[in-house]
Amino acid sequence: MHIRILGSAAGGGFPQWNCNSPRCREARAGRLTGERRTQSSIAVSGNGRDWLLINASPDIRQQIIDNPVLHPSGEVRSSNIAAIALMDSQIDHVTGLLMLRESRDPLPIYCTSRTEEDLRTGFPILEILKHYCGSRVASLPVDGSSVQPAEVPGVRLTPVPLTSKAPPYSPHRESPEPGDNIGLLIENPDNGRRAFYAPGLGEIGEHLHRWLSEADVIMVDGTTWTDDEMARVVGGRKTAREMGHLPLDGPDGMIAYLSAYPAARRILVHINNTNPILDPASAERARLQELDIEVSRDGMDIEL
Repeated sequence: MHIRILGSAAGGGFPQWNCNSPRCREARAGRLTGERRTQSSIAVSGNGRDWLLINASPDIRQQIIDNPVLHPSGEVRSSNIAAIALMDSQIDHVTGLLMLRESRDPLPIYCTSRTEEDLRTGFPILEILKHYCGSRVASLPVDGSSVQPAEVPGVRLTPVPLTSKAPPYSPHRESPEPGDNIGLLIENPDNGRRAFYAPGLGEIGEHLHRWLSEADVIMVDGTTWTDDEMARVVGGRKTAREMGHLPLDGPDGMIAYLSAYPAARRILVHINNTNPILDPASAERARLQELDIEVSRDGMDIEL
């Protein structure tokens, strides 16, 4: 099974269009050019031909251009993206669906019933798509059972509910329930090897230990280094935790949690433009290297 990291940044990408922070300036000036990133998304395939797009970021067009495995290879109008799985209804995870409206066939979309409700009401992308290619929505369970998307052979998904709020435009923003935000255990059914993917992870509950301990690869939220980082760097009003992201540093931060799983390959995804780990020369990046924790990059390949 193949996993391709299409986008490794948090919302806005790196550099962000309206950010003049030191790191974004350095990325535009050339020193951190190699660290440029598009917004969070991955693609998974069991045969190297049919790909499951997990989250459709606003950068999907560029991500397809940058990854030849996703280029059309069949008829004049075709795509190697066979289906799409959504982990929530956040803008930076679903807006790319609008970029895919030129599909010849309805888009096969896997998501929870809570996400589907958001995408038909508060942010009605699925209703908009009715006027273009349309969609075929299949519900993802949140009871620990697994799904094998028919369009993508050799890939099994187990949705795992995460503790998080729905987006501000969701009709159930203030009444969170399982299914508003999920992680995914992605399994190769032929050999049993597994990856756990959770780009938005604000709290690690006891129920996650089972899934993390079973994973050969752990790809989790690396949005910020500290909880107050965005307020300090760009004047944001909310902490990382208030936005649903567990900071990396600290006694109860992501690094501390990852230390419990040394046998797994541990990779940080969804990295915000304020995070010092975007600088390869930073002390923070050096600390991650010492701990054998990787910083994802666009185009990274993982084979299971």
